[in-house]
Amino acid sequence: MDQQGGANATVEAGRPAAADPAAPRKRRRPWPAWTVVTLLALWAIIRAGGLETGSFLTQLMTVTPIGAGLAALTAILSLLRRNRPAALAAALVCAVMVSIVTPRAFGSEQPPASGAPLRVLAINLFGRGDAQTVVDLVRRFDVEVFSALELTPAEAERLDAAGLKQLMPYRVLQADFGATGSGIFARHPVTELTGLFTPIGHNMPAATVTLPGGGKVEFVAVHPNPPLGRMEAEWNAALRALPSPSPATVRVLAGDFNAGLDHRAFRDLLDRGYVDAADQAGKGLTPTWPNLRAIPPIISIDHVLADRRVAVRRVEIVDVPRTDHRGVFAELRLP
Repeated sequence: MDQQGGANATVEAGRPAAADPAAPRKRRRPWPAWTVVTLLALWAIIRAGGLETGSFLTQLMTVTPIGAGLAALTAILSLLRRNRPAALAAALVCAVMVSIVTPRAFGSEQPPASGAPLRVLAINLFGRGDAQTVVDLVRRFDVEVFSALELTPAEAERLDAAGLKQLMPYRVLQADFGATGSGIFARHPVTELTGLFTPIGHNMPAATVTLPGGGKVEFVAVHPNPPLGRMEAEWNAALRALPSPSPATVRVLAGDFNAGLDHRAFRDLLDRGYVDAADQAGKGLTPTWPNLRAIPPIISIDHVLADRRVAVRRVEIVDVPRTDHRGVFAELRLP
């Protein structure tokens, strides 16, 4: 080998090797836009048509407001990836979901009710909700009827020791161990109602509350089992079994329904002649569960439902330490 050839070889050896044109280039993983859009579109169709069946789809409907956010995010990501058709489709899905859920953030016009006021509080106590906080809420809001869910005998004693016995001496209690117990505490005289409906799930006491002036309201503490697994059919049956409004009396249903406005079964109950107080007051998107955990509340399953002739004047969603639910306070005006 001559010197020039050896030098050239040395130079070539010092240079980086040229890229092989036949070698495959690394590609970014494709954004599965159409898969996501298709799943979100099916979600929107099921929700809009009330087509949910089975436990999974029933639970999925509960987080439809989050689905609207996911559709918006999908539209943005698809647009950034320059997939305009997918971005447009995701935006349309988002628009459908938003049109379903956003009316809950705005108050509705109320009927011209001019009867007695009725202030209602509903709390799932989880068997250990802070009794003093509950009593303080009763005082603060001047509550007249309190629907207590997951009420254990020990919790009932703690509530009375904290002062509830003096504030609400009238009650129909079906306290029990675990999640089964429920109770109605009232500032005014109550008479237990039997035979009004057949409770399915947990204890659901009913009572007639006699208000000052002689007016009467029928009140039910509501707490069906959640629609988990095989209990989904029972949950549907429990909501169907709740009493419908009556022209002869005013009825209020309050408690942990394990259901929300995105469930067909819950909307069917409203269609019988009830209104959801939080929805009427523009607070229907305020979540109530789970609370005081690592994640904030994400779904709204605690409600006060009233005869649609009743006017909703005010709603507050309140925190109670040591329970996984937020409470719902509603100030109503009877017809």
